[in-house]
Amino acid sequence: MRTYDFSPFARSSIGFDRMFQALEDSLRSSNTENAWPPYNIARTGDGEYRIELAVAGFSPEELSITAQQNVLVVEGKRAATQGPEYLHRGIKGDTFVQRFNLADFVKVQDADYAHGVLSINLAREVPEEAKPRRIRIGSGSASRPETLEHRAA
Repeated sequence: MRTYDFSPFARSSIGFDRMFQALEDSLRSSNTENAWPPYNIARTGDGEYRIELAVAGFSPEELSITAQQNVLVVEGKRAATQGPEYLHRGIKGDTFVQRFNLADFVKVQDADYAHGVLSINLAREVPEEAKPRRIRIGSGSASRPETLEHRAA
């Protein structure tokens, strides 16, 4: 396993602690840890995204989506039922918890379940007070900030 030292970046960056911690955590976790259920992440527009999870065998009632601060948690819990004795079980039906780290201002719009695929739509909504603004340099008196046009990063 390779190790990376992010301290040169951290020394000259302010407020990126969470990002560096997420990078270090992702390097430490195994690739198979988050391998199920399989998922896709797609950009559907400017600042819009969709997460698609293949959750075959789960009903919408057995799935839960929770949006916390900068984290999206998708859980699947099978209802306890008596079923047949399986000789081979290729469709995984275990309980799962899948976490997605979200950037600042990314909000969950809605979710849909069809044909065994759970789709979650996300959008980045930057509030007006977080957009760039121009600060005028005055000559001894306080001046008011002027908001610039918002440009995508």
